[in-house]
Amino acid sequence: MNVFEQRPWLKSYPKGIPANIDADQYETLVDLFEETFAKYKNQPAFSNMGKTITFAQLDKMSRNFGAYLHSRGLNPGDKIALMMPNMLQYPIALFGALRAGLVVVNTNPLYTPREMHHQFTDSGAKAIIIAENFAANLEKILPDTSIKTIILTSIGEMLGLKGVLVNFVVRRIKKMVPKYKLPNVVSFKEAISQGKKFELPEFEGCAEDTISLQYTGGTTGVAKGAMLTNRNLVANMAQIRAIVRPFIKDGEVALSPLPLYHIFAFSVNCLALLSMGAHNVLITNPRDLKTVIAAFKAYPISMMTGVNTLFNALNNHPDFPNLDFSHLKITIGGGTAVQRAVAEKWKQITGCTLSEGYGMTEASPVITCNPLDGSARLGSIGLPVPSTDVRVVNEAGEVVGLDEAGEIQCKGPQVMKGYYNRPEATAETIKDGWLCTGDIGKMDKEGFFYIVDRKKDMILVSGFNVYPNEIEDVLAMHPKVMESAVIGVPDEKSGEVVKAFVVKKDQSLTKDELINFAREHLTGYKIPKHVEFLKELPKSNVGKILRRVLRERG
Repeated sequence: MNVFEQRPWLKSYPKGIPANIDADQYETLVDLFEETFAKYKNQPAFSNMGKTITFAQLDKMSRNFGAYLHSRGLNPGDKIALMMPNMLQYPIALFGALRAGLVVVNTNPLYTPREMHHQFTDSGAKAIIIAENFAANLEKILPDTSIKTIILTSIGEMLGLKGVLVNFVVRRIKKMVPKYKLPNVVSFKEAISQGKKFELPEFEGCAEDTISLQYTGGTTGVAKGAMLTNRNLVANMAQIRAIVRPFIKDGEVALSPLPLYHIFAFSVNCLALLSMGAHNVLITNPRDLKTVIAAFKAYPISMMTGVNTLFNALNNHPDFPNLDFSHLKITIGGGTAVQRAVAEKWKQITGCTLSEGYGMTEASPVITCNPLDGSARLGSIGLPVPSTDVRVVNEAGEVVGLDEAGEIQCKGPQVMKGYYNRPEATAETIKDGWLCTGDIGKMDKEGFFYIVDRKKDMILVSGFNVYPNEIEDVLAMHPKVMESAVIGVPDEKSGEVVKAFVVKKDQSLTKDELINFAREHLTGYKIPKHVEFLKELPKSNVGKILRRVLRERG
């Protein structure tokens, strides 16, 4: 028996955390929702911009929304894209879609038309719920997709009278809604209202049904849909719940600044904490730190999830140290490495330990998490969650020993079914049931894991994966570019930013011209922040660009 099979991490679990969870306690996520809505019906479920909905209201509105979707001819197994920031519409749409038996395709609202085009055509989405701010981008690619049902919403739509003012500011003053023309559009509230006229049939779902296509770049940079099943998401919900339950009671307040379309907040806040009757306070734009600080003033927040960049920004905001943190019991950082200095300052200011976790979209996503009893280890990604095996292997696939570096692999009920329509990529990523993370790490004798090196080429910008191949493909489209190579360079604010090394085809090419070109085709965090022009790129004897040499150059 190797050292990993002994599961030494179990001895380091805080009291009250089980070695295993029951991944089959609910056949479907919908079964979990039904129980949760009934149990906590009169309690607040979600708040956004001062407006709150209860579990009973969420139950009723999501059922009506699901009935509307069904009335539009959408059948179980059909794909529906959700494209909006954190707002009350998101959980209503999510639970309504799942109740109608649909497969949810979470979509980053900041995507460019090119990125949207790939995700919608690859998934075969037939419907979309989209915030009006991004409707102009949908218009550009709609004819190439299978989308026939378009439900449009605004940031203020569910906020009552306040929403009128919010929409006026967004549309007229900040001019955040470009002109668009879309066919047969229905508003979100109209969809809920129309849904009251219809019955939503009870759809028989099963544990192995894919209910979410969560897109991830993968090592090639081509976005692939991770097929997450009912069982995957029920399991990760139960794993997260098992970790936090000893430390918070049911019905406490959780701050949700991370977008729910991101798998981290989706599973932790929208599923696990919701299942404990938590009151999730949604932040629409976490870059607006005033709204995060206002939430701390307005609610007795006992738990918060976030990424390193957000914690760092709050640490350095003059008003943050003056807040009341007496309720704050748990802070979890994920998406990217939490820097030691940031974690230490967070503890100093709030009195609450910032515990780092680790995961992958392909694992629904949580694989490991630091203990929440104050024994978290800075620099460590923590202990495997219940019912999860983790091991470290060398390049030959052989299991290594304690404190030896190798690729981290994991196995558990949260590991995806595979990539949608990509059996070869699935076979490369899941071998004999083990998910190959591509991350280099090691384990100490207490079972704590440490990342030694990220996937060598992947760039992590504020918790989002950026793959050099995708950026290089876009830069190659510029007529004045001969060739390019992209790396990540350290950045105080976002952990890393993109740097492009470019060989010119036309000497008139400028840095600004190239960045403006990239802005047309890439989401903001993928756009190169630094551009360096070279006469030639370093290459191996077979012509492969040596990013390692460029990283040494910086």
